[in-house]
Order: sequence, then structure tokens, then C-alpha cells
Amino acid sequence: MHTSSSQSRSRIRGFSLVEMMACVSIIGIIAFMAIPSVTRMRGDSERNLAIARAESLNLAQASYIQVRGRTQAALEWAAASSADSKYTLLRPYLSFAETTLSAYMPSGYSVTFPPSITSMTKVALTSPTGPLYY
Repeated sequence: MHTSSSQSRSRIRGFSLVEMMACVSIIGIIAFMAIPSVTRMRGDSERNLAIARAESLNLAQASYIQVRGRTQAALEWAAASSADSKYTLLRPYLSFAETTLSAYMPSGYSVTFPPSITSMTKVALTSPTGPLYY
């Protein structure tokens, strides 16, 4: 009995080449199907983050007007010549705001602030593929 046990152990040493190729093929097929989904999900999440951050900027504009007053807010907004300086005005009214506008927006996305803050116009959001309306 002892000899048959050692013979059966010596025959079973590992996976055959066919089994290994089948495993690798199955893993390859799963990866082939999963990678585009992961890439699409990442793009969708970046787009959703950009929309959420643009909407946060819109709410920050409203808060800025309420705190500073309509006249003072309009004067300070007009004096701010660039998007970064307008972002600096709004930054205290944003939660977890980055130090610069380019760091605040996801890569490839940009916003254009309205020329007048008192018009309560939404910021224009641009994606890597063009304007994004939300």
C-alpha cells in the first residue's frame, strides 16, 4: 500500500501546459473585457467631478454676493482680471478648495467665469472634447 501512495504522488506534480494555457486565456479574456469598463468609469468620474466642482463655483458666487454685498462684490469681481484672481475671491466659500483653479479642476477641464457676478450666470465648463452643458 505504501508503494501505490508514493506512485500516485509522483504522477501529480503540477498543472499541465494545457491547463496553464487555459487559465492564462481565461484571465486574458476577462482583462480584455474589464479594461475598457474601468477606463470608461474613470472618464465618467472625472466628468462628474468637473460638473460638481463647477456647480460648487456657482454656489460660491452666490455666497460671495451675500457676504460681500451686491455692490462690493461687483466691484471686486470687475477688478479681478483673470480666472485665477476670480477663483481667489471665491476660494473662502468653497469646501476643500485647492490653492489654484487649475489644481481645483480635473485635468483637461476648465471653467470660464461670467464677466459680471451680479448677473448670476453659471460658469461655463469646458471638457477636453469641448463645451460641457450641465
